[in-house]
Amino acid sequence: MKVLVPVKRVIDYNVKVRVKADGSGVDLANVKMSMNPFDEIAVEEAIRLKEAGKADEVVAVSIGVKQAQETLRTALAMGADRAILVIAAEDVHTDVEPLAVAKIIKGIVDEEQPGLVLCGKQAIDNDMNATGQMLAALLGWSQGTFASEVDIEGDTAKVTREVDGGLQTISVKMPTVVTVDLRLNEPRYASLPNIMKAKKKPLDEKTAADYGVDVTPRLEVVSTVEPAARAAGEIVGSVDELVTKLKEAGAI
Repeated sequence: MKVLVPVKRVIDYNVKVRVKADGSGVDLANVKMSMNPFDEIAVEEAIRLKEAGKADEVVAVSIGVKQAQETLRTALAMGADRAILVIAAEDVHTDVEPLAVAKIIKGIVDEEQPGLVLCGKQAIDNDMNATGQMLAALLGWSQGTFASEVDIEGDTAKVTREVDGGLQTISVKMPTVVTVDLRLNEPRYASLPNIMKAKKKPLDEKTAADYGVDVTPRLEVVSTVEPAARAAGEIVGSVDELVTKLKEAGAI
């Protein structure tokens, strides 16, 4: 079985995001970029499936700017076998929207014929949480979202999902699309020898036009602002005063 893992280049989660002075977006100048954390978990799970003998090949895919090849090299260093970069934007500030990404991945799936697509449940830059679901719809495949555990059993996959009320376990037919959550695994660090080996692994470059997909944005960012500063707390002298304050605030 071949496993396809889409990965996205995002601002590193340790970096404090800065908004441009004109409010037109996020400032990416001299900012460290890395693989989306949820996608990193998906790569790790795909590699573990291969190590367990349940997968034969792991293919990492990234869609965006040319610089995303750095993200793909990280996936290759972790243990992916090869990578595909689809250049769909020239400007690093351009975010390819989920529907366009899903359409491009569908084109790749049609070519590669994987038995499983493992995605991060969302990207930490736009928090769309839509690509995996859209891809499953376009392919007509089953899907398991917010996975905290994945077990492949023949032609079915048992997926434990994190839902509001706790955990839900479902069984889906293969091929399938699974989006992963934080508690699925702990991604490994790429060793120096594997980082060096990753430079020699195949990385194919394509364009959105190769898959006949129009990546023209359908959404427009009107403005971007910093989150409001947290208001200072207030010490109350009694329970009655606390109850009064909570009522005034509309909390009770």
